Amino acid sequence: LARRRECHGNPKLVHRTAHVVVFNRAGDILLQKRSLAKDVQPGKWDTAVGGHLAPGENYESGARREMAEELGIASSSPLEFLFNSQIRNSIESENVGVFSTVSEGPFKFNDVEIDQVRFWTRQELQTELANGAPAFTPNLVKELHRLLANNDA
Repeated sequence: LARRRECHGNPKLVHRTAHVVVFNRAGDILLQKRSLAKDVQPGKWDTAVGGHLAPGENYESGARREMAEELGIASSSPLEFLFNSQIRNSIESENVGVFSTVSEGPFKFNDVEIDQVRFWTRQELQTELANGAPAFTPNLVKELHRLLANNDA
């Protein structure tokens, strides 16, 4: 078992995370802007909910726990599994379970970890991706390409 700080910075340590894509009723996607104090990708826009799983925790339980912790969305909210993904880069190696939920908010987030959240339209996301997505984390870019290509967004 390795702690989060050990996993980030050592891509040999493969770990599990859960992501939750949060849609509103109009189909827009909520993103979080990572705090400038974050050790990985500070100040970049990222998936609304993402976090490491606890030892023995399954992806769905982790997703439910993380959406309650990160945004104040009730862990009993409907959750749909979308796909599995892998993140491999010089910082980390993650196996990711990606889920979705629908929520209009209001969202309660920890302002030490998240600077802001906002909904993005499909057009805004496509425009940002077409411009190279410098404001997005590489992980978000990968996820959005898959979501938009599969028409899940």
